[in-house]
Amino acid sequence: MPYYGYGYYNYTDFLANNLYFLLLIPVLLLSIWAQFQVSGSFRRYSRTATRRRFTGAMAAEAVLRFNGVYDVPIRPCRGNLTDHYDPRDNTIYLSEGVYDAPTIAAVGVAAHEAGHAVQYAQNYAPIRVRSAIIPLTQIGSSLSFILLFIGLFLYSQSLFFIGIVLFSFTTLFQLVTLPVEFNASARAIRTIEEMQLLYEDELPGAKKVLRAAAMTYVAALLMSLLQLLRFVLIFIGRGGGRDRGGSR
Repeated sequence: MPYYGYGYYNYTDFLANNLYFLLLIPVLLLSIWAQFQVSGSFRRYSRTATRRRFTGAMAAEAVLRFNGVYDVPIRPCRGNLTDHYDPRDNTIYLSEGVYDAPTIAAVGVAAHEAGHAVQYAQNYAPIRVRSAIIPLTQIGSSLSFILLFIGLFLYSQSLFFIGIVLFSFTTLFQLVTLPVEFNASARAIRTIEEMQLLYEDELPGAKKVLRAAAMTYVAALLMSLLQLLRFVLIFIGRGGGRDRGGSR
């Protein structure tokens, strides 16, 4: 006979949603705190000039040279905190408040982006993995929620499962991003220390800026894991494989 089990499904959906919102509160607070830390730390140490007068561009150049990388141009770009390394044209782009700025924040941020360029030059494994899964991540972010919604609406476990699989690539991308970002910061700090780009009492400021930025990636991963957990719980609660209209 047909078995839809609406009461059972609604109850398990209720549990999944409640668990999700219970865990969402601390994760959301962490995300908000991390964003405040990034903007606050960058603003604070952007007002603190380095006594050695190294600009962001000079710091990025120093990191590249220290690691034996000589073919990566460093160019300014518009915006605030838009600094990034683009592997497509092998170029480091530094924002207006970093490129020419001789500040602690500029040195830290620029050195971090140069760390990414060094990772590519040295074939750092996690960044290669991240680059390889970008196409899957783009497909997943575009289609996963569509399939999840259709699967819920039609009670199609098959479509819902495919949506979960596609969404999991986004979570995997966030997971692989963590070692990439932490390693880039470690390379930056090591170069700053060994080449003495900052005085000893200035170094904690650069570390604070980079730690705050790293926490935003931690928060993003936790949020993605939480979403994935919610979808998995809903899938299990709805029978783990029975489409609506199946027989019992």
